[in-house]
Amino acid sequence: MPPARIQLLFVDGLGLPPEPIAASVYGPFPALSRLLSPACCVPLDASLGVPGTPQSATGQTALFTGVNAARLLGRHCEGFPSPDLRALIESGNLFSRLQAGGRRCAFANAYVRQQGAELPATHRSVTTVMTLHALRGTRDRHELLAGRAVYHDIVRDTLPVLGVHDIPCVPAAAAALDLLRVLRSVDVCLFEFFLTDHAAHRGTEAERARILGLLDRFLAAFMDALDPASELLLLFSDHGNIEVPGARTHSRNPVPWSAYGCAAAEARRSMASLLDVTPRVLALAGLPPDHE
Repeated sequence: MPPARIQLLFVDGLGLPPEPIAASVYGPFPALSRLLSPACCVPLDASLGVPGTPQSATGQTALFTGVNAARLLGRHCEGFPSPDLRALIESGNLFSRLQAGGRRCAFANAYVRQQGAELPATHRSVTTVMTLHALRGTRDRHELLAGRAVYHDIVRDTLPVLGVHDIPCVPAAAAALDLLRVLRSVDVCLFEFFLTDHAAHRGTEAERARILGLLDRFLAAFMDALDPASELLLLFSDHGNIEVPGARTHSRNPVPWSAYGCAAAEARRSMASLLDVTPRVLALAGLPPDHE
């Protein structure tokens, strides 16, 4: 039976280590260890046949379009998508294809200080470009306060540092229930968490562990509340980073494609690279991979 609802959880910089999960940086975290174990996870190639280290702009474009953006440009590109990549995303992305097939979708991330459309084009992430193109807007502080969105740091504790003092922090478990509320209002929901990549680039080992612990608590609460008979959680990444202790740069390790819940075995079947993500989500949603 196909899933009634699909939750996509994109975690930036979450690679699969060469050692067993229990012996890796993920070992202390039970929800992550479960999702990244062979029982729930298959590895995806993030290099896509292009020399060099995988990067965010091309990797995320590949994830959400099914097009090998790195090969198209001749290199892996970091940071925010270039004009060429933005045009590629707007020519056909996961959200626009889902909508064309009559499926309802949502980007659960709340934009608190600026809406996505107010950001300069050069500072719009792949997910922002996709959301603005297909959904015409991003969720805001009002939806966050109403429990209809999740802030990118999950618990909102970075907001005071940014000068936002009128939005209270919440436990990770409460944020997980907010995400589930968004999921149950649509057919396919996406949430992006990128502090894993930030911590790996800049943080101490203690900060890396803190971020993984936060993500683990969020995942545990979400998985506990999910209905595995009708709902599917898919966790994936664009490149490796945080799985390598002490490293400050991306890795060439494979990345996870983890499936938990309804149709999980079908979701994992024959997955090989970032290019398979959009086609598989469309198929799980009951649409052909090239639906326009």
